[in-house]
Parts: sequence; structure tokens; C-alpha cells
Amino acid sequence: MLKNITVSFPGLGIEGGEISNVAFKIGDFEIMWYGVVIAFGMLMAIAYAGWRCKQAGISFDHLTDIAIFTIFFGVIGARLYYVAFSPNQFHSIWDVLNLRSGGLAIYGGIIAGMITIVVVCLIKKINWRTLYDCAGPGVMLAQAMGRWGNFFNGEAFGGLVQEGHPLYFLRMGLISSNTISDFGTAGMVYVHPTFLYESLWNILGFVIINLVYKKKKFEGQNALYYIAWYGFGRMFIEGLRTDALFIGNTGIRVSQLLGFLLFAVATALIILGLIHVKNHPDSKLATANNAPVIEVECEESEKEDKESEENEEDNEGTKNG
Repeated sequence: MLKNITVSFPGLGIEGGEISNVAFKIGDFEIMWYGVVIAFGMLMAIAYAGWRCKQAGISFDHLTDIAIFTIFFGVIGARLYYVAFSPNQFHSIWDVLNLRSGGLAIYGGIIAGMITIVVVCLIKKINWRTLYDCAGPGVMLAQAMGRWGNFFNGEAFGGLVQEGHPLYFLRMGLISSNTISDFGTAGMVYVHPTFLYESLWNILGFVIINLVYKKKKFEGQNALYYIAWYGFGRMFIEGLRTDALFIGNTGIRVSQLLGFLLFAVATALIILGLIHVKNHPDSKLATANNAPVIEVECEESEKEDKESEENEEDNEGTKNG
């Protein structure tokens, strides 16, 4: 792998130049920008989830425990997912364990992370749907940040962009070990910056979900928004990439198919959830932040206080009489 990549965005007036994928060294040990960016994204996700958990009444200690297990098993899931769909790249157990050689698939991390959250929440007796709502948008933010790790590696790009294409102005000029192997040239090629497309798509989704966050009608609704939004965008962006994972020799892109399924299932669950809580407002699925319920409780409390005051006045009158 080339230690430096050459990059430019001529349509945006950015000439660019050479960029190293090594952030810094500790002795002879190189710390890659990819790892630094991913770690920073994880911290952003935890910070966001901590803010939302505080609002939901979930302690930061509980969140920390959940985060540790989720990150650990998430990384394992991301690696196993990649290995499962590209077995020819690995020839020994060491190849599988050597994460520095690259090869993490975000969908594997998300799936393993979601399962881990449910298990830990059940053990701690925390509503996992509420935790999903708190964590989902933060994961989306981490993914937006994490895609820039791909930028420093000169990877996760799309095919050549032809002049006249609607996204031609966003074209990225790139020279990296991956462009050399994909296009057979050591010269600069102009490709779709799919890492940028996905990063911008996730940021937009993060903003929209936060605008409607407190309007949720049932627990888990915002997490489903995240899944549907990400799946819909990934379904299209994946079709542009040159490094997609395929299902055997079928020509079907794994992440594109999974993106479609996640979008379809999450959208259906959102619709069914809204119908359910509308017909069953007292359901355990309904959000604890349902404003009408709070208002009714307040009215009943005020009524009880008023009746209590009237009874006290009657008792005082009887004593005086």
C-alpha cells in the first residue's frame, strides 16, 4: 500500500496534493489516520448518546458499560462480515486477525452492535428500544466521520466520472495503490468520491432526525429513522463503488441488497408502530414522552388536589360548627 495518496477536487477549486495516511509514529509503530478518524467518530457517538441518555434517564455508567461491549463486538462483527464475503483474501488465521491489513465492513459492525446492545440492556433491565433511539443518530454521526478514514487510505471510491454527469463537479482526482490496481494506471484518475457522498448523506440524516427527535410516538422510532435513511442512501451509493462485496458469483452487491432490505423493513416497522400506538395509546411500546399522557396525569393530579382541599375545608367547618 502506498504511504501517500495524491488527491484533488478540481470541480471545487481544490488542487490538493500528496497526503500521508500515517498520522504519527510511536517509535517504529505507525498510527494510521484511518484508526485516528474511526476512534474520534466513536467518541463523538458516545458523547451524543450520553447527552440523549441523560434526557432519557439512563445513567452514563450504564452507557459506558454498553459502549465498551458494543465497540468490542462491533469490531469483531465488522471483520467477520468482511471475511465472510471476501474469503479469497485470507489464507490463515493471522490474516483474519491482522486488522492493520484493512478489511472492516460497517454493516457487520452495525448488526453485531445492535445485538450486543439488546443483550446488555436486557441484563441491566434497560429499555433497549430507548437506548437504540439514544445511540442511533450518534452512530450515524460516527459513520459520517469514519468515511474520512477511507479518504486518507485512498479507498471506498467509485468508478470514473464522465464529463456531463450531474455529479461531475464533485469528481475526485486520485492516485493511490487502489486506483493503480483498479484502473491499471499510475496516473491520476477522476472518480466518484463515494466516501464523501455517504458522509454528506449521513450528516443530512443526522440533522433531520434531531429536528424530529422529540416528536417520536414510540420507543425505537428514531432508530428506525436512522436505519431507513442509511439503508436508502447506501443502496444507491454502493452501486457506484469499485470495491463492493458480492454474493458469490451472482453479481449482487451485498451492501446494496442489505441497504434495500433495511430501508424496506425499517419503513414498514415505522408505519406499523405509528398505527399500533394510535390504536393502543396505553401500549408499552408508546413513548414515555407522550405529551397528552402527561397532560392527563397533570389534570387528574390537579383534580385530586382540589378535592382534597375541599374535604379539608368541610372538616374544618364541621369542627367549628
